[in-house]
Amino acid sequence: MDPDSGLITVLLPLGAYALGSIPFGLLVTKGLGHTDIRESGSGNIGASNVRRTAGNLPALWTLVGDALKGALPVWYAASFFPTESSGW
Repeated sequence: MDPDSGLITVLLPLGAYALGSIPFGLLVTKGLGHTDIRESGSGNIGASNVRRTAGNLPALWTLVGDALKGALPVWYAASFFPTESSGW
């Protein structure tokens, strides 16, 4: 897709929004057969509550999933809109 087309400027934010809405903490704990994470501990679906409720490895998977859902859209968008090197 050409970054100058309006389609990419619409699809990138929509894709990032859809990816960001994936509840990795809930999916990981449900996939491992644990109780509903929203009803345990603090009620949050983040890695900290997953660690308290399900253990270290599910918390690590949750953390990696949450980090990737933030990093992947940025990386993908950067491939469409390259910038000049700033010296960093």
